[in-house]
Amino acid sequence: MSATRASLTEDRMLGCVLAGGQSRRMGGGDKSLLDLGGTTMLAMVVDRLKHQVADIVLNANGDPQRFARFGLPVVADPVGDYAGPLAGVLAGLTYAAENRPDITHVVSVAGDTPFFPVGLVKRMCASVPLSEPVIALASSSAKLHPVFALWPVSLRQDLHDWLNTGQSGKVLAFVDRHDSVEVSFDIDPETGLDPFFNANKPEDLTTVREALSHSTT
Repeated sequence: MSATRASLTEDRMLGCVLAGGQSRRMGGGDKSLLDLGGTTMLAMVVDRLKHQVADIVLNANGDPQRFARFGLPVVADPVGDYAGPLAGVLAGLTYAAENRPDITHVVSVAGDTPFFPVGLVKRMCASVPLSEPVIALASSSAKLHPVFALWPVSLRQDLHDWLNTGQSGKVLAFVDRHDSVEVSFDIDPETGLDPFFNANKPEDLTTVREALSHSTT
């Protein structure tokens, strides 16, 4: 088993940033592109992820040109109309299957969670075997964060069929069909925040700005 797990490495991973939410609690628009004093949450997420995976795609609907500054492929949901994070995961799996045959897994991350662990992908790689389609889910403080997950590309067709037949768009509803493991992470020592803190409301942006100011002083 150890030899099999050792072959599952970060250079076989595609990062998929889920940046296509409607941001209703933030007043609409792309909250991940809001200015944070010279940067954006999406820029922070991409910078944190690019050192952990072989390549990155952005999942978002609408005009892809608004993300042109990142120089990354932008893939829309292949099913539904804002069908939730599972549709974004399917977009990443589809991109990997059609464009990167060397990729075995997709790691999904949220575009509004700028302090997620720098060792996220490495820990997830170590938690699952390459020989079996096991999903890894992140957790912290005894709470699951299913948007942060490692997905075998081999599950692409099953996820496509699941969504296309009108099944639940909730991540855990699909995960329950398959073997999965939970990977737990600690509080971020630099910010003192839960590493999966996400900015849903305007006041959450203040928390992000304060954390950034503390990390640069």
